[in-house]
Amino acid sequence: MVAVTSRRRTLAGQLLVLQLAIIVVVLVAVAAVSLAQSAATFNRVEGRRVAALGEELAVSPLLRDQLNQPAPAEAIAPLLQNTLIRSGVTTLTVANERGRVVSSTDPTLVGSPVVLGDPQVAQGRSWFGELEVDGSQELVAQVPVLGDRKGENLGRYLGVVVVGEASPTWSERLVGASSYLLTYLGIASGLGVVGSWLLARRIKRQTLGLEPREIAGLAEHREALLHGIAEGVIALDPQQRVTLVNAVGRRLLDLPEDCLGRSLRELRINGRLRDVLAGTGSGPEARDQVVVRRGRVLVMNRMTVRKDGRRLGSVTTLRDRTELARLEQELGSFRSTTELLRAQTHEFANQLHTISGLIQIGEHDEVVRYVDALSRHRASLDLTVTSRIHDTAVAALLMAKSAVAAERRVELRVSERTGLDRLPAELSADVATVLGNLVDNAVEAVAGGREAAGDPAAEQPAWVEVELRQDAASVEIVVRDSGPGVAPELAQEVFTHGFTTKAAQGGERGIGLALTRLVCHRHGGEVAVTNTDEGAMFTARMSLPPSVLEGAR
Repeated sequence: MVAVTSRRRTLAGQLLVLQLAIIVVVLVAVAAVSLAQSAATFNRVEGRRVAALGEELAVSPLLRDQLNQPAPAEAIAPLLQNTLIRSGVTTLTVANERGRVVSSTDPTLVGSPVVLGDPQVAQGRSWFGELEVDGSQELVAQVPVLGDRKGENLGRYLGVVVVGEASPTWSERLVGASSYLLTYLGIASGLGVVGSWLLARRIKRQTLGLEPREIAGLAEHREALLHGIAEGVIALDPQQRVTLVNAVGRRLLDLPEDCLGRSLRELRINGRLRDVLAGTGSGPEARDQVVVRRGRVLVMNRMTVRKDGRRLGSVTTLRDRTELARLEQELGSFRSTTELLRAQTHEFANQLHTISGLIQIGEHDEVVRYVDALSRHRASLDLTVTSRIHDTAVAALLMAKSAVAAERRVELRVSERTGLDRLPAELSADVATVLGNLVDNAVEAVAGGREAAGDPAAEQPAWVEVELRQDAASVEIVVRDSGPGVAPELAQEVFTHGFTTKAAQGGERGIGLALTRLVCHRHGGEVAVTNTDEGAMFTARMSLPPSVLEGAR
């Protein structure tokens, strides 16, 4: 196999041989055209000359007087011989009116019939063209001899003068033209060889020294790689036109089949997705950029392609993180439960320490009052939540979030306008997901805003208020807080990029709000954020499924 591969011609060698073959064919064609033109020129020039020579002999008085005499050859032969020597033609022949040769520079023709190129020659018309004479091709002019005396001989056909010039063969023409034709062919061959060599070098340089079989192998491997990996791949040129995309990338970005060669603007890719693909928002090298595209959470990595300092474009890989985001959300629920248990443990430990201290100092009555106060507070919170929220999963979530918020010195309130009935299991889980994300972001914003002020223990109103409303067609979740609010320019970006409310302070915190928006969209709703005089207000709305609506009727 190695020996066979080594005997194969390289791409440069194949191009050189092909170019030389083309040059040889072209040169042969040029030589043939040149010889054909030479033959046409010979016929045109020599044809006029032999015709003029025949006309000169045909009007000779000697020829006219002696042509029909008993022995015309004795008088005409010297005239023909002198004319042959002077003109350099091949043959001169004179025939009488009966078509018999009476005199010729070729004695073998005397007495033989003359072959007329055109029957109208006997009627007084001249003719010239090619005829085969004794096996050789000749350019022949046939001029009639007409009487010039008055009476019956005036204009009468007396005979014919035949002037023949042997046509050169192709080899003779080639030898005659070799003095310049070979020079031209040599120059053209030299230029062709040099041009072919330069072209071969240029193509080899452009193909990075790869041979055709190697290029074909790379193309096959590239196709297999692009369509075999589970991630999406999209490549853009410097003008932001799509030059390559695999099936996964086309599906994740929802691109048409004919997307190759079209720009991002033509494909209607705008906003955050366009910024990441074009590198305008995240820089030339983007790592793990989160983008939401038509219900999918995509993680994108972009790399700029350069060669010899020249920017060739960019390649971006895409991963569908939607399912992973849901798994992370479920994991977050377990983490939230752990935080709840830890917060409750911390709260119970403080309460037990207080009770233990009161017992140690003998304040037994104070212990009773303290325990009664704790019981009333817990009962009041439980009554407030359970009386207004009849869905146990959502109520339990609020109780857990209350303990976590209290640990961070944030008061979690339930609005008096809250009212929620029992929901189907799937909708209840999604409402809990949205509510949990919004409450976590609100608590983070409130506690973070107080810590940013420089004194976490400062007496500032730190609260988060939850309001759940249900009507005949939808469930609405409103979460207000006393935090710093959300910058107006980030009102939509917080959901697109996956920011928490800390985005107002410039920090990225995952994809919690992006997932919240996906859940709302899945239920035909929406989520939005506005700023109030006290802080931020997130409003999420989800439509009720038909089963709930039918049950309500």
